Amino acid sequence: MAQTGDPLGTGEGQSWHPDLKAEFTFRRDAQTPFVAVAAPAGALVGFVHSLPVQTQPDAVMATTPDGKVHAWGLYCPGVAGMARDEAPDSANSQFFLMRQPYPALDKRYTVWGRVVSGLNVVRALKFSPKPDGVVTDPDRMTRVRVAGDLPEGERPSVRILSASSAPFRALVETTRKARGADFSVCDVDVPVEVAAGGLPR
Repeated sequence: MAQTGDPLGTGEGQSWHPDLKAEFTFRRDAQTPFVAVAAPAGALVGFVHSLPVQTQPDAVMATTPDGKVHAWGLYCPGVAGMARDEAPDSANSQFFLMRQPYPALDKRYTVWGRVVSGLNVVRALKFSPKPDGVVTDPDRMTRVRVAGDLPEGERPSVRILSASSAPFRALVETTRKARGADFSVCDVDVPVEVAAGGLPR
């Protein structure tokens, strides 16, 4: 993974904002736009929009008081999660972007998004092969802009292939055949089209 968000630049700092409550799992109901692509023993694996997710089967909804089932984001390449210390509710400003799959993080760190364009940039960031993960002379963010905060004419246009579409299903099947028994939801590269701000969609 590539981790950032420490205003001190030491790996030990955080913002002045309050810590965040853990959201390691969520409750999924029939209205959640979940599309299954595999059904390992007693579970479903698929997508909520571009986010890879594992969940209990829909049939379990009939047995729960709220009509919902447990679900959680999967730490596939590009997935973004909140860093924290030992306390579950201690996430603050530090976050990480996954370079490769790492299932040991599932249900232990809050997933909040996914890199849908630019994973090559994430994978090109400096990293340390040492167990402590410390990078000497690390890459740094010098400017960060949130698309929703940009003037409308400067916002990039991002279009992602719908997980419920026939082309997406065909992509999954092509990937499944290519990977065989090693197929994982993390193998599915969700197609995306990004246009610079002000360009037609």
